[in-house]
Amino acid sequence: MATTATQELQESFLSAIRRSQEITLQATKVWVETAGYFTPKVSYAHLPFASQLPTAHDVVASTFGFAEQMLASQRRFADDVLKVTSPLMPGDGAATPPEAGSRRLSKAAEPRPDEA
Repeated sequence: MATTATQELQESFLSAIRRSQEITLQATKVWVETAGYFTPKVSYAHLPFASQLPTAHDVVASTFGFAEQMLASQRRFADDVLKVTSPLMPGDGAATPPEAGSRRLSKAAEPRPDEA
């Protein structure tokens, strides 16, 4: 079944990403430990408005929170588009193919019985 193959491919891809992230995190830890020996500790407390700046954790949380909201919004939109277009999808059975050369009028464009 295609869904199973797709799910397996997605899991394989996600597994590779997780492993890559683990390797990168370990390398970053080693780099930070090494760089710590050679770099001085700097305080930014003397800078104006330094206390009003967001922390790195705040920036990451805010950015990913926004990304989650955007992704949820896009998913709702995609679901709504699929609902609206589902009558045109094959296998739905709700749509009837248009006749060749004919054009279907919308309700607003159809002549009213009293105008005929």
